[in-house]
Amino acid sequence: MKWLLIVCTSLFITLCTSAQDVNTIIADAHKIEAIPNEKGAFLKFKEVLKIQPNNLVALVKCSELCCRIGAREKNTQVRDEYYNTAVIYAKTAYRLYPNSDEANVAMALAIGRTILLKSGKEKIVAVRELKAYADKAVAVNPSNFKGWHILGKWHYEVSNLNAIERAGAKIMYGGIPSASLKTSISSYEKAKMLSPGFTLNYLELAKAYWRNDDDDKAIAQLNYLLTLKNQTEDDPRIKEEAKTLLKKWQ
Repeated sequence: MKWLLIVCTSLFITLCTSAQDVNTIIADAHKIEAIPNEKGAFLKFKEVLKIQPNNLVALVKCSELCCRIGAREKNTQVRDEYYNTAVIYAKTAYRLYPNSDEANVAMALAIGRTILLKSGKEKIVAVRELKAYADKAVAVNPSNFKGWHILGKWHYEVSNLNAIERAGAKIMYGGIPSASLKTSISSYEKAKMLSPGFTLNYLELAKAYWRNDDDDKAIAQLNYLLTLKNQTEDDPRIKEEAKTLLKKWQ
C-alpha cells in the first residue's frame, strides 16, 4: 500500500510538472509569434508536441503557422512541404477533436493552401470540403473570426466563377455549393466585428466591396487597415497591397 501511494504521488507530481512545462512553452510560443517570429514560434509549438502529442493548441498553431510560413516561401518545393505538413497537423487535430472549432478551422486553412496543388476533380472536392469545415467551425463557435473570414474568402472566390466554369464543374464533378458576393461581404463583416485588428480581413473585405461597386466602403477598409498595428509577418505585405489598391482605385 505504501509503495502504491509513493508511485501515485510521483506520477501526480510528474503530470503536474509536465502540464506546467507545456503551459510555459505555449506562453513563450505566443510571445515569439507576436514579435513576430513565426518560424521561431513554430519550433516552440513543436516542443509542446514532444511532451503532449495530442495538445490541441499546439497542433492547430503548427498547422496555421505552416500555412503562413509556406505562403511566403519562394521555393515551391519548400512551400509545398510546409503546406503538406500543415495538412498532417490539421488532420491530427481533427481526428482527435472533431468537434473543435479550431480543429475545423485548421482543416479549412490547410485545404485552402493545398487547393493550389490540386487539379480537376480533386480541386472541386477540396473546395466542397473547405466550406464544410468552415461551416462547422462557426456552427460550433459563432465567435470564431477565422471561420467567418474563411467563409468570406470562399464565397468571394466561388461567386466569381463564370457560368462555363460552374457548368463544367457540375457536369464533370457533381458541382459545387452556391456562393454569393453578398454572403462574402457579410461573412467578412462578422469577422471584422469579432476581431477588429485582423489586417487581412480588411484587405479582402475591401476587394469584395469594390467588386460590389461599393467604392467608398472599399476605400474606407483600406484606409483603416493602414492604421492598424502589425501583428503578423504578413502584415507589411498586406499593407503594401492596400497602398497599391488605393492608388489604383482613388
